[in-house]
Amino acid sequence: MYLVESRGGAIACMFLSLFLLGTWPAVFTLLERRGRLPQHTYLDYTITNFLAAVIIAFTFGELGESTAENPNFLIQLTQVNWPSILFAMAGGVVLSLGNLSTQYALAFVGLTVTNVITTSITVVIGTSLNYFLDDKINNAEILFPGVGCFLMAVCFASGLHASNEKDNEAKFKTLANNKIEEIGEQVPIYKEICLISDARDIENVLGTTAKAKVGTADFLLEVENRRAIKVFGKSTYTGLGITFFAGLCFSLFSPAFNLATNDQWETLREDVPHLSVYTAFFWFSISCFVIAIILNISFLYRPVLNLPRSSFKAYLSDWDGRGWASLAGLLCGFGNGLQFMGGQAAGYAAADAVQAYPLVGTFWGIILFREYHRSSRRTYTLLIIMLLMFIVAVGVLMASSGQRKRL
Repeated sequence: MYLVESRGGAIACMFLSLFLLGTWPAVFTLLERRGRLPQHTYLDYTITNFLAAVIIAFTFGELGESTAENPNFLIQLTQVNWPSILFAMAGGVVLSLGNLSTQYALAFVGLTVTNVITTSITVVIGTSLNYFLDDKINNAEILFPGVGCFLMAVCFASGLHASNEKDNEAKFKTLANNKIEEIGEQVPIYKEICLISDARDIENVLGTTAKAKVGTADFLLEVENRRAIKVFGKSTYTGLGITFFAGLCFSLFSPAFNLATNDQWETLREDVPHLSVYTAFFWFSISCFVIAIILNISFLYRPVLNLPRSSFKAYLSDWDGRGWASLAGLLCGFGNGLQFMGGQAAGYAAADAVQAYPLVGTFWGIILFREYHRSSRRTYTLLIIMLLMFIVAVGVLMASSGQRKRL
């Protein structure tokens, strides 16, 4: 099998992983804003996400000569290594729950803030655990200041979300006042607008136009009318709560994968080699796939957050956006695989530098979805500081990379 052994190769894997992991949430957001049910999107995503793990296992996992210390993928499937497999599958379960929560968090708090909070929690908790699991091969004097930058980014991201909410509220108040002058009758202001559940009512009351200027209240209402998950009227804490839960799930999957591949707790027999990255990723993806299928099919019939009911038959016939959802699964699958390949070589704590993918997500959020257009100076200031924290953090975490000793 192919092994990444050099520090340079590990960093290359991290950079490519960072781009892939930063792009797939943007695809999710695009589909949700076009009105596609998240259950349908996630089912498509789940299938190709697992397919990516299979492709990696049968390519990189089968390259080269198989040895007793480093058996190829198919040989390792026949070995008695269930303790490590269970660690890998536990990691897949928490990742699946995290990704499932993320698709709803993206609608509530936006692409940028969701990515920043979830990844920062992942680094603060997960990187600290990986540092000790990896027998401290990373430079602590460099690593933990990087973790501190991520923690600061969480604070700035929460402030950014709150500031952006205030900006939107001010826009709706201005819109309401303008409509009062225009049609001479009482029009609901922002807080009352949020209580309107039917998009047609919003259009009738405010008379929105088809081509609203980006960043205006009319533009925000048009987005709300089209999207699958209606967020107006929902508490800010609902979105942040979902986001923090996703972050806690993400913080555990990398340490679990670390235990699966390096057996720090010595659960395997002495004559059984450690799971390779590719075998562990295969089992990791199986549990991720199974959990996602069970939960999303149940959500078709018992939807959450007031989403419309659907059915498995309706999902099968929904081809609008299926290609994009499938692409998101491949991006995430290969992104996770590259992260693990780099982490096995340079330490999983350093590999958590890929959690700076909100830098990529923010680019997509501003370019594709026009997030923060026509916002206040305070909002722009918080956005810039948050991004600077991430730029510093990714550089510092990569600089802490070590070299894992081969057995």
